[in-house]
Amino acid sequence: MSTTHTSADFLSRTQGTLDELTANGQLKHLQMIEGPMGPTITLRGRGEVDCFCSNNYLGLANHPEVVQAGIEGLRTYGAGTASVRFICGTFQAHEQLEETIARFLGVEASYTFVSCWTASEALFPTLCEPGDCIVSDELNHACIIDGMRLAGVIKKGVRKAIYKHSDMDNVREKLHALRDDPTFDGVIFLVTDGVFSMEGDIADLPALRALCDEFGALLIVDDSHGTGVLGKSGRGTHEHWGMRGDQVDLFTGTLGKALGGGAGGYVAGSKAAIDMIVQRGRPTLFSNALPTTVACSARKAIEVLDADASRVAKLHANVGYARKGIAEVGFDVLESPTAICPIIVGETATAIAMSNELLDMGTFAIGFGYPVVPEGAARIRVQISAAHETSHLDRLIGNLRKLKGQE
Repeated sequence: MSTTHTSADFLSRTQGTLDELTANGQLKHLQMIEGPMGPTITLRGRGEVDCFCSNNYLGLANHPEVVQAGIEGLRTYGAGTASVRFICGTFQAHEQLEETIARFLGVEASYTFVSCWTASEALFPTLCEPGDCIVSDELNHACIIDGMRLAGVIKKGVRKAIYKHSDMDNVREKLHALRDDPTFDGVIFLVTDGVFSMEGDIADLPALRALCDEFGALLIVDDSHGTGVLGKSGRGTHEHWGMRGDQVDLFTGTLGKALGGGAGGYVAGSKAAIDMIVQRGRPTLFSNALPTTVACSARKAIEVLDADASRVAKLHANVGYARKGIAEVGFDVLESPTAICPIIVGETATAIAMSNELLDMGTFAIGFGYPVVPEGAARIRVQISAAHETSHLDRLIGNLRKLKGQE
C-alpha cells in the first residue's frame, strides 16, 4: 500500500495545527486599519484606538512631506521598477536614497532592498566564504538567524557560534576559541542587534568594538529599532554610545520603522562590501528593487529627521514619561532608553488576555508569548512614538492602572 501523503493529509495536518493554536489562545488575528498610521488609528469594528504597537517611532509614516515625496516619486518614475537592478531596475531614486543613507550613517556606501529581512539574507551568504565564522547574540532577530542559516547552506563550511545575550565574557570566550583553533583561518563576523526588539535593551557596542579590534573581527549591527530612536540626532545605537558610523563595519537596517514606515531595508558600510553585494547578492540579482515611490518617501523622511532633531528629543521625553508611569502602576517594565517598553506578565495566555482587555479600553498594544519569547516571559510590548501626546500616554497609563484594579 502506498504511504504517500495526499492533499487531504496536508489539509488535516494544517487544520490540526490551527485548532491547537486556537485552543491554546495563541491564534493570531489580523486587525484591519482603515486609514493612515498615527498615534490614533481606526480599527475595523472598533473605531478609534490609541496605537502603541507600531514602529512609527518618529511619527513620520503619515508626515505630509513624506507622503508628498512618495506621490511625486510615483508620478516621476511610475508604479514599478519592472526589472532586477543589474538589468534595468536601478533608478535615480535608488541612487539618491542610498547616498542619503550612507551620509546619514557616516559610512562610505549603502544598498537598498525591499526589506531588511532581504538585506540580511544578502549579507552573510554573499560576504562569507567557507571557513569563516559568524558569531551572534542569542537574542538576535530572526532575519539574522535565517541569514546565518542560509550562508551555511549556500557556502558550505561557514561556521557559526552563539554567545549568551550581551555577555561580553562569553563573547571573549567564543572569539578566543576561534583564534586558538589551529583549523580556523577565516574571517570572523560578529553580529548583534543594536536594539533587541523583544527586550528593548541595547547592545554594548563600545565593548563589542574593542573585542572585535582585539581579535580581528568585523562588527555588524542590525539597527532596525535604533535608527531614528537613539542618539541626540537619531542616528542610532552607535550615536547613543558616542561612536562614529565608521566604527561599525557594516549596518543593516530598515526603512519600515522610524524612517517613514513604508518598507525596505539596506546594508551600509564600506564601498568594497557594498560592491560585492551588488555583484553577488542573490536577493538583488534575482528580485526587483525597492519601489521608487517608497525610495522617495524614505529619502524625505531621513531629510526631515536630519533637518530637525526635535522629534528625537520628543520621543526621548515620551519614553521617559511612559516608563515612569508604567512603573508607578506597578508593572515590571525592563529598563532601557529605547522606545520599546516590554511589560513582563508571565504566561502567554495572560499576555494575550491583557492585550485584549486593553484593546477593549481603546489602547492597542500586542501581547507576545511563547515561542516568540521564552516560556514564562510573556509580555505586552508597548512602543512609544514622538507622535504621541501626553494625553495618549496618560490614557495608556490609566488603562494599565485599570488592569491592576486600581481604578
